[in-house]
Amino acid sequence: MRSALPKVLHPVCGRPMIGWPVEAARKIGAGRIAAIISPDSGVAGQLPEGVETVTQEVADGTGGAIRAAIDLVRESETVIVLSGDTPLVDARLLEGLLETHREAGAAATIVTCELEDPGQYGRVVRDSDGTVARIVETKHPEAVDPAELAIREINTGTYAFAAGPLAAALTRLNNDNVAGEYFLPDVLPLMRGDGLVIAAHKSDDPAVNLGVNSRADLAVVEAEARRRINLEHLENGVTIVDPASTWIDVDVEIEADARIEPGTCLRGATKVAAGAVVGPQSTVTDSEIGPDARVIHSFLVEAKVGEGCSVGPFGYLRPGAVMESGSKVGTFVELKNTRLGSGAKVPHLSYVGDAEIGEGANLGAGTITANYDGFVKSRTSVGEGARVGVHTALVAPVNVGAGAYTGAGSVIRKNVPAGSLAINPIEQRAIEGYADRKAAQAERDKAKSGSNSEHSEGNKQ
Repeated sequence: MRSALPKVLHPVCGRPMIGWPVEAARKIGAGRIAAIISPDSGVAGQLPEGVETVTQEVADGTGGAIRAAIDLVRESETVIVLSGDTPLVDARLLEGLLETHREAGAAATIVTCELEDPGQYGRVVRDSDGTVARIVETKHPEAVDPAELAIREINTGTYAFAAGPLAAALTRLNNDNVAGEYFLPDVLPLMRGDGLVIAAHKSDDPAVNLGVNSRADLAVVEAEARRRINLEHLENGVTIVDPASTWIDVDVEIEADARIEPGTCLRGATKVAAGAVVGPQSTVTDSEIGPDARVIHSFLVEAKVGEGCSVGPFGYLRPGAVMESGSKVGTFVELKNTRLGSGAKVPHLSYVGDAEIGEGANLGAGTITANYDGFVKSRTSVGEGARVGVHTALVAPVNVGAGAYTGAGSVIRKNVPAGSLAINPIEQRAIEGYADRKAAQAERDKAKSGSNSEHSEGNKQ
C-alpha cells in the first residue's frame, strides 16, 4: 500500500476496510467477533467497538493466525473466518454460507467462486462426487501439478467451521511446504481423513474475492462498493440522476423521493429526507438535510438544514450551522456555529459566525459578523424580523433588536433597540474638478517619464 496507515484501516466508502466484514458478521448475529492482528500493527485501537483482538506473534500463515485464536475457537460452536482485506463479503453471502453449512452437516464449508484468471489463489480440488477434497495453494506455482493449476474454481478465504473439529485439526497442522507456513486450508484434508464432511458454498459473484493489496486494488474495490451502495438507494426509491458521478458513503441515510444530482458527494453519517434535492456538485459531510430542502453547488460539514430550506449556489455551512424551516443561505454565504430562525434569509456574499438570527430576519448582501477579537469569540444576536442593511459589520458581542434596521455600510458596535434604525452617518462631499486635475497630473507624469527615458538613451549612445 506504500502507506503509514495499516492496510485494513484504509477507508472504503467512508468505513475502514476491516469494518466491512465486522459489520457483515454483526448483521448475521455473531456472538463474538475477534480480529487476529500482528504485534505493533497499529490496528488494535482503531477497531470497531466490541471487537476483540488476538495477537499472532509470528507471521506464520493463515493457519497460524487461527491457531493463535484456538482458545476462542474452543469456546465457540460455529466459527466463521473472514479476511480483513476483503470488504465486499456481505451478510447475504454469510447467511447463504451458514445455510449450506447446516444443511450439509459439514465440519467445514468454504466459499468458492470461478475466475477467468485464478492467478495465485488456492484451487478447489473436488472428488468425482463433487465434494471438496482439498485446497491447493499456488503461491509457488512451480511446485503445483499443472492439472490442478488449471482449475478455475478458487477458495475465497471465507469459511464456516464446526468449532470442535476445527480446534482438533489446528493442533495437527504442519508447515512442511515451500513457504514454511501453516495454511488454514490444510485443516480440510485432516477433517476429511476423520470422516467429516467438507462442503462448498459457490458464489456467482466474483467480487466476494476482491481483496486489497495495493492502492489500485483499493480503487477497484471502492468503485464496486460505491456501485452497490447507489444501487441499493435506487431500489429504495431514491433518484440518483447519474450514479457514475455520485459518491455516497456506506452509512449515509437517504429517504425515498429524495433526488441526488450529478457530482454530489454524501459522506459520513449524513441523512437526507424525502423530497430534498442535493446537488449538482454538492459535498455534504455528517449533516442532516430536511424534507423538501435544496442544496445546490454547496459544501456542508456537520450542519442541519431544516424543512423547505434553500442553500446555495456556492454556500458553505460549517460545523454548528442550523437552518430552521424555510430559511435561506444564498450565493457565496458562509455560516458557522449559527442558527437561522424559520424564514430567515442571508441571500448574498456574507459571513455569519457565532450568531442567533431570529425568525424572518433578513441580512443584506455583504453582512459580516466580526465574532473574533484575536482572543475571544463572541456572539451576535439579530431579532425577529430585523433588517440588516448591505455591507453591515456586526461587531460582537452585539444585539440587533426585533424589527430593527441598520443602514447600508454601517459598523454596529452597540446594541440596537427593537424597532429602531442604526446608522453610521458619514458626510458625503463632492470635490469639483477632481477628474480634470487627475487627468492633467497623469499627463505630466507621462511626459516626465518620457523625458527621463530619452536622457537615458542618449547616455547609452
